[in-house]
Amino acid sequence: MYKYFPHTDDDLKVMMEKVGVKNFDELYAQIPESIRFRGDYQISSEEAETGVRRVFDLLGSQNKQLTCFAGYGVYDHYTPSVIPNLLQRSEFLTSYTPYQAEISQGTLHYIFEYQSMMAELTGMDISNASMYDGTTAAAEAMMMAVAAGKKVDKVLVSGGLNPRTREVIDTYALHHGIELVTIPMKDGVTDLSTLKSQLSTLEGVAGVMVQQPNVYGIVEDFTGFAEACHEQKALFIMDCVAADLAVLKTPAEWGADIAVGDGQSLGIPMQFGGPYVGYMCCTEKLIRKMPGRIVGMTKDNRNQRAFVLTLQAREQHIRRQKATSNICSNQSLMALWVTVYLSLMGKQGMKEAAQLSYAGAHYLCDELLKTGRFHLAYDKPFFNEFYVKYDGDVDALYQRFIDAGFLGGVKLEDGLLFAVTEKRNKVEIDELVKIAAL
Repeated sequence: MYKYFPHTDDDLKVMMEKVGVKNFDELYAQIPESIRFRGDYQISSEEAETGVRRVFDLLGSQNKQLTCFAGYGVYDHYTPSVIPNLLQRSEFLTSYTPYQAEISQGTLHYIFEYQSMMAELTGMDISNASMYDGTTAAAEAMMMAVAAGKKVDKVLVSGGLNPRTREVIDTYALHHGIELVTIPMKDGVTDLSTLKSQLSTLEGVAGVMVQQPNVYGIVEDFTGFAEACHEQKALFIMDCVAADLAVLKTPAEWGADIAVGDGQSLGIPMQFGGPYVGYMCCTEKLIRKMPGRIVGMTKDNRNQRAFVLTLQAREQHIRRQKATSNICSNQSLMALWVTVYLSLMGKQGMKEAAQLSYAGAHYLCDELLKTGRFHLAYDKPFFNEFYVKYDGDVDALYQRFIDAGFLGGVKLEDGLLFAVTEKRNKVEIDELVKIAAL
């Protein structure tokens, strides 16, 4: 059926049984029927490349481009047009991993700059050379906390963690013998008193994971969290939206031991869900437990600046069953993307983009509340994302937004989670509010 795939029918059957599905239709059942293409591509067997491109361009043109007011972990930030061109420079763009330092100086250089910028953005001592994405970075942090402790197998996870991230760490925990315990929410934020009780009564707690801003967009006050963790010899892990750290208190300032998150907000387009890039930073004392690579700067025998792979866990290459993690290669291309973005934006540009996002979100929130149809689910401080309840049919409202060309937030229970970035302007916001007020 797929002549370029090496799998036999028996191979496919075994794989499907392993994941609990019977056929391909069942495997792709979660994809809405409205966006599935079930016809035959009208391409002749001898079509030229230009003809093939034309067919798929016409098919793609049927997709409706919506003005995005949704977030939930992926944000519609501006991408400077120069980035794709800089990424294609030969000294940066390579096909594989930089094992041979003498011929990989461009790659090692940008990874070093990436590490330096992420360490500064988070306030942490050390950054690795990037992860696959934010969700797997959180899972790696969970395993790192367990590996750093002695006779520990529990990680406490805030109820404010994005459910998509929680699903991934649940999967990793299941296959690594790690027990996850949820810290309940109180009035939209992580309950510190319950956390302290859990830390004092549960045995073998390796770490505590929270999210900033949390799943409802609320900027939480984590005063006392790090102290509570460290009193019980547990690590404090923070999962943060990278771009927000331009103006919010850093993980280091909160006393975090490990900082992780997704770097998509640093200029990477949403592009149908990937590829993105995860970041991981930590304190210096945890450097030997950190998965992945660390690039360092040194001098060669001619006293010239050179970049090398300073540290990488050899178990990831020769004793995989004993490795903390097996992340050896990843989308370093996306780490390069983030490096170029941060270099172009600079500190002031990052702050301005964050301030515009903040101002736009608060303006949208105020205008929605004025309609009398909305109210904040939680009266807590937020940055560029907020959760409102709607006095009406949420599904019908959501469809009205789509019909008018807007992706009007993300549906949560009986409300909507709206996000605003620096790309959204007052005209777009006013139009969205006008539709909401109908």
